[in-house]
This record gives sequence, C-alpha cells and structure tokens, in this order.
Amino acid sequence: MTVALMWEARAVPGRGEDLLAWARAQELPGEPLRRETLRASQDRVLVITWWDATYDAELPELPEPGGELVTRAVHRWRFESVDAG
Repeated sequence: MTVALMWEARAVPGRGEDLLAWARAQELPGEPLRRETLRASQDRVLVITWWDATYDAELPELPEPGGELVTRAVHRWRFESVDAG
C-alpha cells in the first residue's frame, strides 16, 4: 500500500521564499518513495511525501516551522492510494 502525507503551511506575507527554503531543507529520518514540494498564491507551501506503508503506520513528518515564518499552524492530511482498476 502507498500512503501520501501532505503538509501545507502559509507564510507570513513576504516570507514565502523563506518558508519554501525552510521546507526544502528539512530532512526526514527515513527516505520516502517520492517527495514533492510545491508553492501557491498567498505564500503557501505544500510538501507531499509518498511511503510504502499501511495507512496507520508511524511515519516521519515535517515539523512545524518557527512562528516567525507562518501565519497559522501547519495543515496535515494523510491519504492512501486506491487501485483505479
């Protein structure tokens, strides 16, 4: 089974590049199958990691960035792959 962890944060206005650099520099204690970093309007950064694991497995996640970088707590979601047939 493949599990995707999504991590999304919104930077303080004008700090989007700093938040992006911070997210890209974070190392996880384990190697995901894939890791992708994206950005969007309003200085938002999204990191998706894919893991070969069960849905409820203990998996490493990106931490919360410092309060000087973000306007709110990080949003996190977990999804499992579904065979489309």
